[in-house]
Amino acid sequence: MDSVDPDGSGPQEALPPPPPVLPPDVVPVKLEEPAKKKPARLPMARRGMGSKGQKIQLLTNHFKVNVTNMEGQFYHYSVALLYEDGRPVEAKGVGRKVLDKVQQTYSSELSGKEFAYDGEKSLFTIGQLPLNKHEFTVVLEEVTSSRNNGNVSPDAGGSPNDTDRKRMRRPYNSKTFIVQINFAAKIPMQAIASALKGVETESSQEALRVLDIILRQHAAKQGCLLVRQSFFHNDPKNFVELGNGVLGCRGFHSSFRTTQGGLSLNIDVSTTMIIQPGPVIDFLINNQGARDPFSLDWAKAKRVLKNLRVKVSPTNQEYKITGLSDQNCKDQLFQLKQKGDAEPLEITVYDYFVNHRNIELRYSGDLPCINVGKPKRPTYIPLELCTLVSLQRYTKALTSFQRSSLVEKSRQKPQERMAVLAHSLKTSRYDEEPLLRACGLSISNGFTQVEGRVLPAPKLKVGNGDDLFARNGRWNFNNKKLVQPCKIERWALVNFNARSDMRRLVNDLMRCAEAKGIAIEDPHAVIEEDRQMSRAPPIVRVEKMFEEIQSKLPGAPKFLLCVLPERKNCAVYGPWKRKNLAEFGIVTQCMAPQKMNDQYLTNLLLKINAKLGGLNSLLSVEHSPSIPVVSKAPTMILGMDVSHGSPGQSDIPSIAAVVSSRHWPLISRYRASVRTQSPKVEMIDSLYKRVSDTEDDGIMREALLDFYVSSGKRKPEQIIIFRDGVSESQFNQVLNIELDQIIEACKFLDEKWNPKFVVIVAQKNHHTKFFQPNGPDNVPPGTIIDNKVGHPKNYDFYLCAHAGMIGTTRPTHYHVLLDQVGFQADDLQELVHSLSYVYQRSSTAISVVAPVCYAHLAATQMSTFMKFEDTSETSSSRGGMTAAGPAPVPALPRLEEKVANSMFFC
Repeated sequence: MDSVDPDGSGPQEALPPPPPVLPPDVVPVKLEEPAKKKPARLPMARRGMGSKGQKIQLLTNHFKVNVTNMEGQFYHYSVALLYEDGRPVEAKGVGRKVLDKVQQTYSSELSGKEFAYDGEKSLFTIGQLPLNKHEFTVVLEEVTSSRNNGNVSPDAGGSPNDTDRKRMRRPYNSKTFIVQINFAAKIPMQAIASALKGVETESSQEALRVLDIILRQHAAKQGCLLVRQSFFHNDPKNFVELGNGVLGCRGFHSSFRTTQGGLSLNIDVSTTMIIQPGPVIDFLINNQGARDPFSLDWAKAKRVLKNLRVKVSPTNQEYKITGLSDQNCKDQLFQLKQKGDAEPLEITVYDYFVNHRNIELRYSGDLPCINVGKPKRPTYIPLELCTLVSLQRYTKALTSFQRSSLVEKSRQKPQERMAVLAHSLKTSRYDEEPLLRACGLSISNGFTQVEGRVLPAPKLKVGNGDDLFARNGRWNFNNKKLVQPCKIERWALVNFNARSDMRRLVNDLMRCAEAKGIAIEDPHAVIEEDRQMSRAPPIVRVEKMFEEIQSKLPGAPKFLLCVLPERKNCAVYGPWKRKNLAEFGIVTQCMAPQKMNDQYLTNLLLKINAKLGGLNSLLSVEHSPSIPVVSKAPTMILGMDVSHGSPGQSDIPSIAAVVSSRHWPLISRYRASVRTQSPKVEMIDSLYKRVSDTEDDGIMREALLDFYVSSGKRKPEQIIIFRDGVSESQFNQVLNIELDQIIEACKFLDEKWNPKFVVIVAQKNHHTKFFQPNGPDNVPPGTIIDNKVGHPKNYDFYLCAHAGMIGTTRPTHYHVLLDQVGFQADDLQELVHSLSYVYQRSSTAISVVAPVCYAHLAATQMSTFMKFEDTSETSSSRGGMTAAGPAPVPALPRLEEKVANSMFFC
């Protein structure tokens, strides 16, 4: 049948016959109306500013930006790079070189326009190019990228041959590229002005992205390593050794932000990890802690070298390592092509380099060669001729030694940091960047002044009704009893460390416990590990220790104190915790074998007391209950976080932890639920997990039922959620996906129940810092900032709740995404501040609210239950994908009922 033209003028056929009438016994099915899509929740606007606290003048590392050309337009073009034969260029790192060449060669065809290129598939200009479609051909000499194009020896299935020597003298291996530039979109600069008024659109995000791309390109032209918006110069003054061939490289972060005070450039110090540049052999010896090249583990070396770039002497040509030879240089054969039609000659790599190329090899003969060719067409080069190129990122997980070394070596006092930042801004010379000039952008060179307020520390209650006042964010329990001390009974001491004096430990511990008001019985037994077991695998050691415990104790203990065999990275820790918490339901505290002084034991007792159900201190307002809003109606507080494997580990499940308050009106007692989920997934997917019509196996159900039971059979009427670890681009998912799951879990328990929600995101990894203008110290604890550098419209504030003793304080950036309760700004800010004082593990204010901190601890501790081996280097299932789809994520064991609601994570 011909289609009918909309105006009815086209050819039309007779209508089809009417459908037959339904037989009388058929009931027509009523079509379900499609469910109306409810409008998505968006982050709320700021309702007002706080006013409490003592005013303080501060400086911040935001530099004011003036924009004069708001009428201009950015033009966005898509870029396609092809080889001569039409194959797309997959290699990373070639793009910038190719486009630089386009700009040099075809400047007049492009009307002399400067452009900002993102290094991938997008290019931006101010004002348009002459045509909507351009195609250019460019030739690059010596193409090297972070991916190798072309072999040293295109003809031989092996090492460089005779024809190579000639080529070494002429420009090496030129390559031809085709560049297609096609118009994609217009972005008005006016969108930046709208964003500053708080109207965020896709255009305004794009316009800011263009400005950030200009900064990236500016740094790339100076030869920097780029890591998102952080830039690292190749200057050995910026390198610090972290051990095992890994260096910390100091650079700086630079990005444009829209704030209440207008557009600003945020500059901060940034550190990344790089591979030690220089001879490959030095790196390998350092990396493995080996004595000499002949004691290296080559399987390990092959894994760590893969994909790194090397320069090869004497030609100085750059390649990417694809592997190592199977045999040593003296034994590895390859076919060397001969002149004319002569048969190829089979010789060793060593023979070729020493006799044909006259290159002296001192030690490479007895070591494997580096392969820089394709797997099927290897190209072998002796090790000593290879040097690792500088500024190559190291992305594997750091050891705890490397991590502590990095933290220690990248610390800077506030004044030093300010000087470094002012210097970075000066040396960046942004005022000379033609694209920024064309946008009419000028950047002030002075730190922005802001006004902060210092909130008073909340008063604390300890034992015997005593008050405790924090000074500079700290307090101590000297001559004080704990507010709710527990009883340590039916307990035993377990010792995995042969050198520790147990008799003395028991006496000192009992003395310190009594001083804090903790009633402690004598231990039932002190169980020493059999010396022979110390070399056994960790799981075997733990099993054996439990056999001992069962034979020596009359019944199951309530508490076990465990002295670990070593202080750091102890392999027994995970299996021991799992055995106690998941299998037997025994509260346990581990301790390091050194440092058994009174200060250490008192801190240990704070943790033990919290785990056994006691409390060390309370907020006075909790004790009397007089917390604004929270004490008036049953209120539950949640801390939510997802932790992922390190960047190099692609198959390790992510771990979601949700910590929830219990015993309302208290806000100092918590429990935790922890689950695994697919690797690198940030949204928590098990908050509500319906298994049948009557069953929900999600995290929230556990938390809500526990709140109900522990709070005198009351359901929470208000639920305050603190979410950690999400970026601004994920706020809408938290507000819509996660919050919807939490609401579903509430409805599943009671259809008529409508609690009110507050959703707050806590961010630590941002780049805003605050400084005191006239002093060397960090900002005082309790400093809050909600003006000038906040979001132009949305509700956010910065809080430094803790005393920064070393380095520069990193404030926590709180974003209030939703408030159905209707808090006053001061009350909400004070609640957030108070929640930094309820952390039971220490006698200090901490830098982020306690429930978020507990969520980290719970996730970290339970991740040791299953030491997920990283299979990404050996398996073919990258990213946990198998032929049948995503591999199932191994589940964490659930905690035994007796400890499931305890503060086991303290």
